[in-house]
Amino acid sequence: MRIMDRYITREFLKLFVLMVISFVCLYLIVDFFEKIKMFLSNNATLSQMLSFFLFNIPMIISLTLPAAVLLAALITFGVLSKNSEIVAMKANGISLYRTSLPLIILAGVLCVIAFLFSEFIIPYTNQKADYVLKVEVQKQQALGSFKQNQIWYRGRQGIYNFKIFHPDKNLLQGITINYLNQEFQLTMRLDAESAEWKDGHWLFHNILITHFRAGDFPVLEKLSTAVINLTEKPADFMIAQKDADKMGYLELRQYIKKLQSDGYDTTRYRADMHGKIAFSLVSIILVIIGVSFSLRSERSGGVTQSIGAGIVIGFSYWLVFAFAMSLGRSGTLPPLLAAWTANILFGIASLLMYRRVKT
Repeated sequence: MRIMDRYITREFLKLFVLMVISFVCLYLIVDFFEKIKMFLSNNATLSQMLSFFLFNIPMIISLTLPAAVLLAALITFGVLSKNSEIVAMKANGISLYRTSLPLIILAGVLCVIAFLFSEFIIPYTNQKADYVLKVEVQKQQALGSFKQNQIWYRGRQGIYNFKIFHPDKNLLQGITINYLNQEFQLTMRLDAESAEWKDGHWLFHNILITHFRAGDFPVLEKLSTAVINLTEKPADFMIAQKDADKMGYLELRQYIKKLQSDGYDTTRYRADMHGKIAFSLVSIILVIIGVSFSLRSERSGGVTQSIGAGIVIGFSYWLVFAFAMSLGRSGTLPPLLAAWTANILFGIASLLMYRRVKT
């Protein structure tokens, strides 16, 4: 049994590594031709372009790992089936469930590795790739940063602090602006519940303005809504924004707790947080689907057929996962349910297919 396990594992790993390398190369080629015009127009150096693509590789591996697992499982068992090796195993009293056990265990190991990868490596490399693109190539000034679960930005008029920035809505929440004079003395502080970019201006809501005058007590001023003249536009705050893909699961969970304690809506972030776990575990489901599909009849295996099936199944999962996540981020579905919808549907399908395999 150990010889069989080693043989199946070796064949799977060879195909898995080949698939990962192929997906990474294909992704980089497409991404390169999409961005080459932007790189040339900004006079990017070869070093900057290489750095950007190298820092993107961990993210590419994470995104394509489930598809690589699925295709490797489909082809491995498809070839075993076509070469009548499955028939030989059954003739020796080895069930197909036992035959597939090494791949299921290996898929579980890959799930753990994928989660650790997304937790400790991908957030860092995504930030570095974003910095290379926006600061080094596009020459945007790095005036902002994400620290202590908040966005800090050094503007022309002072220092800005935001709790949340929604780039899709051009909306700021939990705003504090400290206005400083040339001697870096505080002259005014503005606190607001939110601000939206509307008709080329920032419209602030529920505002409290504190004026600091030399030798006098601070003067408070309250406004329900007002247009505040800021020289910065929404695009200027993008460089300081830290999206969910630039945070690991633990950091994102801490960020959500901070926002919830301050009374802000965290639906979008909770969907992304649960999605990190759900996506990391999909490899086990896809391996079971791949094995079951390949073994639906011992003589029907084939590389071309397996690749075609892998593309259809993988695309179907991505479609369901992305659609459910969009519903979760918008609040149409509960974030937890949205993140796990694709896994639940494909998990049920995988178990039904697995039980129908002739042992």
